[in-house]
Formats: sequence, C-alpha cells, structure tokens
Amino acid sequence: MKYTGPKARKVRRHGVNIYYADKYDKVLQRKPYGPGKGPKSQQSRLSEYGQQLKEKQKARDMFGLSEKQFSNLYAVASRMTGQTGDILKRFLEERLDNVIFRAGLSMTRMQSRQMVGHGLFTVDGVRVTRPSYRVRVGQVITVRAQSRSSPVFPPIVTAHDKYMPPSWLKVDTANLKIEVSGEPDQKDMDQSIDMRQIIEFYSRN
Repeated sequence: MKYTGPKARKVRRHGVNIYYADKYDKVLQRKPYGPGKGPKSQQSRLSEYGQQLKEKQKARDMFGLSEKQFSNLYAVASRMTGQTGDILKRFLEERLDNVIFRAGLSMTRMQSRQMVGHGLFTVDGVRVTRPSYRVRVGQVITVRAQSRSSPVFPPIVTAHDKYMPPSWLKVDTANLKIEVSGEPDQKDMDQSIDMRQIIEFYSRN
C-alpha cells in the first residue's frame, strides 16, 4: 500500500477522501496528517485567506477541475439570481461525470470522467464525450449499446448493490440508465465542501 503518490498526498493535505476510493480511507487511517509532516508535528494555523484557498483547492481536486474551469463556473454563478454558493454547488453536481458517479455507475469521479471521455455514455441518445456537460431535468443518460458488454460495469453494479443514489436521479442499474428527475437538492450534495469559504475567496480577488 502506497501512501506517497500524488493522489495520496492530496487526500492527506485536505484530510478528506476526495476521491472516494476505499484505499484512500486507509491512507487517512494510516497517516492522518499532512504530507511532509509526522504524527507529532504541530498543525500550523492558516490565515483566513489560507483557509479559503485550501477549501477552494479541495473542491477543485474533488471534482477534477482546473483553476480556469472552476473560476469560470464561479463567474457564471455569481451573475445569477440567488445564493452564489448554492448555485455553484448545483453546477458541480450537474456535471455529467459527477452524475454518473453519484448514480453509482462508476467507483470514482475520476473513473466516470474517463468513461465519458471515451464515449461510453449517451444523453438522450446522443453520444457525449465532455465530462463537464451539464445535465438538465428530464434527460436520460444511458451506456451506449456498444459498451454495455464491457467488463468494467458488472463489478461496479455489484459493488453498489445496496447504494442509494440521490433523490433527483432515477437509476435503472439493470439497463445502465439514469433519468434526471429533478434538480439537485442541497441535502443531497456533498456536505464536506464549505462553499462560504470559496465564495469569500473569489469575492476578495
């Protein structure tokens, strides 16, 4: 078991399993302190700006976005009516790669991002290869007919046998199909992200 790879270092830096793979839970159990530090190291106190920056970086790493992608999403959310943090969080949830992950048809967001990039899914019958594609209510996401026999899906479906997807997604695992039945509800979104810190970070820049 490796504890020093780039992903393991990010998980340890954030103190949260941002990739959701079981092996990173073991990383945090084995080394619940930041990279380059020991178990007896004193935790340095971050400034307010440092805390905001760290929270923004955590959300970026969790969803696999570049700084440009993330700041562009914030810019769009900030121009809309309503709470910017809630809107930004909804935008993240509505990404196609996240929807596939949240529906239980992939083990991690990284895996779902690769699946979409390889063209394994269609939206309303149209092949989509852009992980950032934002889904809308009423759309149906399915695995392409040519990809349904792929050996990648049976172990994923088995692993999620008792998994409960969020209420805004209707999942038919037998047919590898997802229906977007509503908009993401705040209670269904990832609660480990402090959007207030992120909004404050961008507001001061």
